Amino acid sequence: MRTRNPVAKDYYGILGISREATDDEIKRAYRKLARQYHPDVNPDPEAHEKFKDINAAYEVLSDDQKRQIVDLGGDPLAPGGGGAGPGGPGGAGPFVGFQDIMDAFFGTAAGGGARGPRPRTRPGADAILRLELDLVETAFGVEAPITVDTAVLCGQCSGAGTAPGTHLATCETCGGRGEVQSVQRTFLGQVVSSRPCQTCQGHGTVIPHPCPTCAGDGRIRTRRSLTVKIPPGVEDGMRIRLAQQGEVGPGGGTAGDLYVEIHERPHDVYSRKGDDLHCRVTLPMTAAALGTRLTIKTLDSEENIEVKAGTQPASTLRVRGKGVPHLRGQGRGDLFVHLDVKTPTKLTPDQERMLRDFAKTRGEDVAELSKQGGFFSRMRDAFNGH
Repeated sequence: MRTRNPVAKDYYGILGISREATDDEIKRAYRKLARQYHPDVNPDPEAHEKFKDINAAYEVLSDDQKRQIVDLGGDPLAPGGGGAGPGGPGGAGPFVGFQDIMDAFFGTAAGGGARGPRPRTRPGADAILRLELDLVETAFGVEAPITVDTAVLCGQCSGAGTAPGTHLATCETCGGRGEVQSVQRTFLGQVVSSRPCQTCQGHGTVIPHPCPTCAGDGRIRTRRSLTVKIPPGVEDGMRIRLAQQGEVGPGGGTAGDLYVEIHERPHDVYSRKGDDLHCRVTLPMTAAALGTRLTIKTLDSEENIEVKAGTQPASTLRVRGKGVPHLRGQGRGDLFVHLDVKTPTKLTPDQERMLRDFAKTRGEDVAELSKQGGFFSRMRDAFNGH
């Protein structure tokens, strides 16, 4: 009985390249797919199987003899095909690390120069603190006390991490290099890969006798009190930067910055839009119709505002220069007073008659009404119950 040959795999299709692809194009296609499907970066089981096919396709198409077999319609990796599976005879071997594959391409392992030990002293991280302020404080500025809980330099070892009278020692595992090397046989050939030394964590040195205060970290956490100067005109959500007041780095590294984020509490009267302030004032209908004067208490003074006779509901009065100071010190915003005119729900006959008379005068100059025998005073008396 004749055994049927298995169908050859489409290795070109697996890499997504044409049959005329050059060696560089094959390598670029493999590198792109390896980044996407390698188990170190894609835990999906289907990606695991896909990566096996990608490895096999690259092994075949990067070998001139095996590629020739494929071009003739054969499969060099099929049983009896004269080829070995990915990773050598006997099928696919264990995966090498994703970084090893990148090292093989870019030369960062074998022949690419050692990465060297990792320094123990590193810059610290930035810190952020929320600070709540009243509208008056954000408008005119304030010096606010704050409490900060961050890492600071260890006072006993001054960041060295060693106990008094002791010093760092060279790591015996890596000999001070901070990394160890291993050799693996892969479809790319022999790959020399480097890994951070697990004994010294890549530093190249160890601490035989850690500082009892900081346990070798070179820093401790503590609570500090500072004073932050808030400039006039800051807005909700703005951040004030205090240089090098954040976290001290490992090994006593330079401290990061501290950012104080401003949160403005709601005001009972005013709402803020940028540098402008807004408030609402309710007026009786007679005050809007006849005119009046309002006394408004601003953030830093009192202002008398004239409401002209005949003012309509939903009118807005603008008081210039009574808003919030500009952050850059260029004047102040404005205050906008929004008027809500309150209309009585029930009128007496006398009030109705007075309103009809007033309605007849709407086409005239309101200032002339004062000459009509005390019309305004009689109308005011009618609505005030006199």
